[in-house]
Amino acid sequence: MKPSWLNLWHENKSFMFFLALMFIFRSACADWNTVPTGSMKPTIVEGDRIAVNKLAYDLHIPFTHISLLKFADPERGDIIVFDSKAADKRLVKRVIGLPGDTISMINNHLFINGTQVNYAQTTYPQDQWEHLQNSNHLIRINNSNDHAFANFPTVRVPAGHYLALGDNRDNSADSRVIGFIPRDEIIGRSRTVVMSLNYDQFYFPRLDRFFKTL
Repeated sequence: MKPSWLNLWHENKSFMFFLALMFIFRSACADWNTVPTGSMKPTIVEGDRIAVNKLAYDLHIPFTHISLLKFADPERGDIIVFDSKAADKRLVKRVIGLPGDTISMINNHLFINGTQVNYAQTTYPQDQWEHLQNSNHLIRINNSNDHAFANFPTVRVPAGHYLALGDNRDNSADSRVIGFIPRDEIIGRSRTVVMSLNYDQFYFPRLDRFFKTL
């Protein structure tokens, strides 16, 4: 008589094979990531499930950070998802500085390679448009210019690293806290909200955010 686990395998091997393929696909190709905090407001809000393109930059060995094939490097303005060793968790931030760039911030205004980034006001006092080379996006500034995160001196982004910030500039533990992001910690790029649940309204779906472009 065959062991029970062997019977279980024979009876469900097609389903188990499907599960294995699904986990490999999610690890190496595409997945979604739940955003539990407001560090990327107003672009991404608490309860958003964002799509993660894991083939945007590299093909990785499944379940590892080992790159088999490099497709591209992150560009300024990309929203990246990375497993931060410094923070000991997965984070979602926006790329501001590329390897070799010099970056500074004065009164919440960025300077990249000696040139001030352009900003424009919106109808909401706390939100501004920030115009990067490849990105035109909203940022949120809730506090005054003397906030601890409003200024930092000129730094040079080292080779193989990136400087990334949250769009919610006064409330984001980003490169100003955890330092530069190593290239090999980046697992993918996000450009779409798959779905969204409102934590303050009994997890009611926010239908207007389903498949929203970031």
